[in-house]
Amino acid sequence: MPSSDEVDRIVEAWSRERADLDFSPLQVLSRVGRLARHLERARKTAFAASDLELWEFDVLSALRRAGAPYQLSPKALLQQTLVSSGTMTNRIDRLVERGLVERRTDPNDGRGILVVMTPGGRERVDDAISTLLTAESELLERLSTADQERLSALLRKLSLDFDEPAE
Repeated sequence: MPSSDEVDRIVEAWSRERADLDFSPLQVLSRVGRLARHLERARKTAFAASDLELWEFDVLSALRRAGAPYQLSPKALLQQTLVSSGTMTNRIDRLVERGLVERRTDPNDGRGILVVMTPGGRERVDDAISTLLTAESELLERLSTADQERLSALLRKLSLDFDEPAE
């Protein structure tokens, strides 16, 4: 396995050209960015195998994680997927057209609506998450379990300031 990567070469070149600057942030964040692109490709491939787009997986996985009967209000979906209400309405419409979710009246609030995942939606999201976990495991296979746990803890520490608490 090589001992240096493209980020090392980039940092070395910048350091040579701008010795007055500290390029240590690039050592971490450029690698995170590059890995994020590899992860995005793996996710697109995993979701495509289940005939899903990334955004469809986001909505369906929120419903799946909610547990049986796999339903949430549009507001709860907004909070979990971090999109605007107009975008969520459009996404729900498209998922209804594909037969992956249904809109139902909330039995506890006659004016409220619930988004309910169909059996077909559940099958697709279950297939997609299985395929995704295999792909993500392959991305991490060079790291030991202990290294993966350390990396996870460090990334959690870094991301805590960016994540909003769940309500």
